[in-house]
Amino acid sequence: MMGVINNFDDVREAIMDLNYFQTFREVALRQSFTKAAEELGYAQSSVTTQIQKLEKIYQVKLFERYNNNKIRLTSAGEELFKLSGQLLEIYEHSQEKLTKQGGGSLTIATMDSLASYFLPVPIQTTRKQYPELGIRLQTDREDLILQKVREGEADVGLILANASPETGLQWITIREEPLVLIVNSDHPLAAKSKVVLSDLADEEWIMPEDSCNYRQLLEKVLRTNGIAYKVGLELGSPEAIKRSIMAGSGISLLPQMIARDEIRRQELTVLPLEHTEFTLEIQLVIHTRKWISHALHQFITNLGAKESEWLTERAGN
Repeated sequence: MMGVINNFDDVREAIMDLNYFQTFREVALRQSFTKAAEELGYAQSSVTTQIQKLEKIYQVKLFERYNNNKIRLTSAGEELFKLSGQLLEIYEHSQEKLTKQGGGSLTIATMDSLASYFLPVPIQTTRKQYPELGIRLQTDREDLILQKVREGEADVGLILANASPETGLQWITIREEPLVLIVNSDHPLAAKSKVVLSDLADEEWIMPEDSCNYRQLLEKVLRTNGIAYKVGLELGSPEAIKRSIMAGSGISLLPQMIARDEIRRQELTVLPLEHTEFTLEIQLVIHTRKWISHALHQFITNLGAKESEWLTERAGN
């Protein structure tokens, strides 16, 4: 439990300067005083002083420090991290509500593929509309993306999945994203006018990591239909998968948006396989209690969400 606050002047100083909490969160997120100082444009001594003042106010240690210069949050620090996020959000809410400005920050947790091939346009559009808005993009696995949204570390999450009825989270379908089977143009299956699942038996696959949604979908379909397969390469980057296929043999399943340019330039060939299960949806995930600022509202609109649907659903929660 955090210590008792005795010094009213210190409390007043901390309340008046919310930057202390922003600095604290930067240090916690980056696990480094030096990196936090660089991000915020402060001297490292200033960051250290702000953290020391918070520790004095709450009479607890917020970070554990190790000989290898690594730091991590104490249990009190973890509690303050959650509370400070809520405090800063309330402050931004009041600031925007009173001034009608679009400043503040927007943290988006998402997958590598969406960060690279879907989000650049809506993010840049939002930045033009709200020049004072600071946007942070965090890429991670789906389970960690959802965790960040649940715990308030991210304002929104964007994933490739099908809607999940998870309590406390609102799922907004942006659009359907088809998945395509791609091969090198010299691959034996590239010449076929029609491909069926049995044609894929014993083929060698180049796959993303096993935590990837579309890999899990593919393997489920292959196993359900008794199709034997071999994973020849496992790569963490969609770009690496594309280049590996262009350079040699192998098959992969990727969201169409990832391979669209290479398909158009005929550097990759799409196998004409008709299978209704090979599709996912781009889903925006928001905590049901998340306050929707003007900037966040506009960002959701820029993603292509139907306002009449998601706002109505939100009003009912």
